[in-house]
Amino acid sequence: MLRSVNSRKQPWTQHQWVRLVAGSIVLISVSLSLINPYWLFLTAFVGLNLLQSAFTNWCPLMALLKKLGVRG
Repeated sequence: MLRSVNSRKQPWTQHQWVRLVAGSIVLISVSLSLINPYWLFLTAFVGLNLLQSAFTNWCPLMALLKKLGVRG
């Protein structure tokens, strides 16, 4: 059975933070593209970054999160 996010006692992992940040940026930039279509470049950048991280196992946000002390 799935537990709600609030019932978790452990801090979030780097992978959870990456999904949260990437998903938020995509949703915000797609919403902003209704005003100005150039915001779709940000959506494409996030998508390409996720794609390259699947092959290289390196993500700039993961490096930042590691420096901030977020557990892996």
